[in-house]
Amino acid sequence: MSIVVNLDVMMAKRKMSLNELSEKVDLTLSNLSILKTGKAKAVRFSTLEAICKALNCQPGDILEFVQ
Repeated sequence: MSIVVNLDVMMAKRKMSLNELSEKVDLTLSNLSILKTGKAKAVRFSTLEAICKALNCQPGDILEFVQ
């Protein structure tokens, strides 16, 4: 069981680069990359909210629970 981060999928759907998203949500490229690759241990709701606003999506579009 794990949480899968589909941030790269949503970024591709919205045709948004990591650099562009980084600027919009005010996160460093390295922190955003850690989240995108699924290596993050936690994510703040404020960060998740900013990403959802920038990508015009729901949290469930980014995070997925896989059994």
